[in-house]
Amino acid sequence: MSSTGKAMRLAIYYSALFSIIGILAPFWPLWLSSRGLSPSEIGILIAFTYLTRLVANPLVGHWVDHRGDRKRPILILAAAATIFCLLFPFAWGFWPILIVTLLVFLPFNGLMPVGDSLVLMVAAREKLDYGRIRLWGSLAFVATASLVGRALAEWPVTNLPWLFCAILFCLTLSCTALPDARVQLRDHPPPPLRPLLGSGLFLLFLGATALNQTAHTVYYGFATLHWKAAGLSDATIGLLWSEGVVAEIVLFSLSGRVVAWLGPAGLILSAGLCGIVRWFVLGATTEPALLALVQILHAATFGCAHLGAMHFIQQAVPPSLSVRAQGLFTALSVGLAPGLVIAAAGPLYERLDGEAFWVMAGLSAAAALMAWPLARRWNGRSLIAP
Repeated sequence: MSSTGKAMRLAIYYSALFSIIGILAPFWPLWLSSRGLSPSEIGILIAFTYLTRLVANPLVGHWVDHRGDRKRPILILAAAATIFCLLFPFAWGFWPILIVTLLVFLPFNGLMPVGDSLVLMVAAREKLDYGRIRLWGSLAFVATASLVGRALAEWPVTNLPWLFCAILFCLTLSCTALPDARVQLRDHPPPPLRPLLGSGLFLLFLGATALNQTAHTVYYGFATLHWKAAGLSDATIGLLWSEGVVAEIVLFSLSGRVVAWLGPAGLILSAGLCGIVRWFVLGATTEPALLALVQILHAATFGCAHLGAMHFIQQAVPPSLSVRAQGLFTALSVGLAPGLVIAAAGPLYERLDGEAFWVMAGLSAAAALMAWPLARRWNGRSLIAP
């Protein structure tokens, strides 16, 4: 298979994956609300979509790093998530929805770090630009969020779980076409993760990325409800979500130059600094023109943070530890920290309304403070001596 063909298959995988997120991130709270759940209950349920990473990612990372291959585990996890998702349309009430959430998001979240590891391995082997592959996921997010936002003007929100199931099935099909990527296991078992956890620079990386991602929790959990309460239409809300990702796509299309210019640690620092501005403005206004202006900073708060994290792991972590490192990164940075905060975000939003975004600005400031010494001290090489 040619490098172009492999890049296309990776792009299709990311497109299916982020089409799912294009449904869940902007609109899943609306479906939960339609089930009669309170903001606090919605916050807890969304928290569990993050917290499942704490169980899924270490277990899957251990399993995959001991197998060496990547493709078959991704396919198994995608198929499991698809099967369990079929229970969502029949779930009513907090506890049944929580159980189905756990069944779906344990395998779904488990496949994501394995997929990133596979893409990074193939991109390095074939000399492909990771950002230009990943941007297809962002394009799919934009298209899905925009189309679903328009569709909800006519369709009942109860259709969302069926759409979720359908795109999960497409994701499973895309996994069958992924290029194979394997690590040759010279050590039996693979080397332990302990030396990496003993690295101060790796801990700074985990702290900065966790705070950057956690600063998005009020946005992901309650921006749609907040804007809808302020009188914005579903179509406008879909466009606002999409506009931020369009800026992210531009960043990814230039990723080679941006990574060379700022470096992975500099990208993580930029995410924290821009987050201070973005969350302050979102807490201060619901004026559509100002929201549209500040949504451009999604390219930094998410895009720079993601590119920085992926390239940091690729450069600082040996391949035999890559899935476990990816799993640890997502478990803490996209699991534990956001999950704990979003569990409290419901009461926080109920109490502070839009001013809850200002708390997120404080988290971005803390992320920048941790990223600064990382950018100064890391030399761009592996943190573990061969």
